[in-house]
Amino acid sequence: MALMLMTLVLPGSAQVVAGNRRVGWIALRTWFAAWIALLGTVVVVFFWHGVGIRLAFDTAALFWLRWALMLLATGWALLFFDAWRLGQPLTLSLGHRRAAVGVNGVLALSVAAALLFGAHLAGTQRSLILAMAGDGGDSGAHDGRYNVLLLGGDSGAGRWGLRPDSMTVASIDAETGRTVLISLPRNMQHFPFVKGSVMHQQFPHGFDADYLNGVSTWAGDNTELFPHSDNPGVDATIMAIEGITGLKINYWAMVNLEGFKDLVDAVGGVTLNVRQPIPVGLPQDPFYRHIDPGVRKLDGFETLWFARARYDSDDYSRMARQKCVMNAMLQQISPQTAVRNFTSIAQASSAMVSTNIPAGEFAHFAELALKARGQKVSTLSLVPPMINTADPDIKLVKQKVADAIAKADGTAPPPAKAKKHKNATVTGGSIGSLSDGYAANEADDLDTAC
Repeated sequence: MALMLMTLVLPGSAQVVAGNRRVGWIALRTWFAAWIALLGTVVVVFFWHGVGIRLAFDTAALFWLRWALMLLATGWALLFFDAWRLGQPLTLSLGHRRAAVGVNGVLALSVAAALLFGAHLAGTQRSLILAMAGDGGDSGAHDGRYNVLLLGGDSGAGRWGLRPDSMTVASIDAETGRTVLISLPRNMQHFPFVKGSVMHQQFPHGFDADYLNGVSTWAGDNTELFPHSDNPGVDATIMAIEGITGLKINYWAMVNLEGFKDLVDAVGGVTLNVRQPIPVGLPQDPFYRHIDPGVRKLDGFETLWFARARYDSDDYSRMARQKCVMNAMLQQISPQTAVRNFTSIAQASSAMVSTNIPAGEFAHFAELALKARGQKVSTLSLVPPMINTADPDIKLVKQKVADAIAKADGTAPPPAKAKKHKNATVTGGSIGSLSDGYAANEADDLDTAC
């Protein structure tokens, strides 16, 4: 028993005392080296959090960490069995022999299982990064901000990028993480493409073939115009977003809305302020019901319908609710929650997101996400009554976008008196109305508006 306990506390010490001293000293040196490396990493990460984040997204480091943990698990288990052998179990009585076997087995399996679980997490993280990472190059910040286009698409084989339901530019301060969410309605018409693009050459006077969410489909039907593109629909949509907003898009991420449901379930649900009954499904669906008003923790299925429901509502109220979901996910998913549910989150995320963000940028965006938590998230939706979606004033749109970003940066002049939304005015589950606008669609503090 003493030899086995020595192996638990100081692997190799049993061999130094009663067995192969060479093996024992190798094990002890490895043990102390591992502790020095662990404590050194903890100290560095404590003072410089970015180092830990970069290590967590370094595929090479994760590869070697996984193998190191597997080797440690195997070696430690073998040391336990050797300690049991050194105790001369055949000299014990049958009862004591069984107890020794039981204790040794529990200790060996417990230690090995813990290390192998760590190896599994490292392997899962590495697989997630490799599965999600895009193959494009790094894109530097524009005017101190990263502009990432978030597209919400329908799920299903071969349906990535097909008529995205939602289009939002997350404009993120490259230093502080302060974020402005700029949403574009899917039914916008007669908008320009960024000058110099292939889509601008096809539609020099504005897109007149469909709504904004139809750009992707049009590009998919004319792929010969995009000979070097792996995602013509996304690239054409970016040309439209840049032409409308005046922003230069760094990266894009397509969110599979059906997979989003699994992500919410993986983190244990999300708490939202449901201001009106929100329909789940359509009247003809067998599961049709309503989410009752109140502050409620919703599961993935309910959250998806909260964000997508249009029955008894409108597109612009839905856009407001989608922003509330984005904000809730940002503020409520803590690093501790991510660690506890890591495997489920990884499985859901790899099936949920397609992006061109390269693996080398993941750590940087993870740092910005942690900085963004707890900060105010600003929003701007290019919707009525501010913008006529059938005939948008692009000059006004670009001015509004610039003003929203300047306000978030603290460089804008003092704002005019803000329009107040009466709490009693709730339409489609969002504060405000179609005629007056929805609070969450244009807010300096999204958390308050939701």
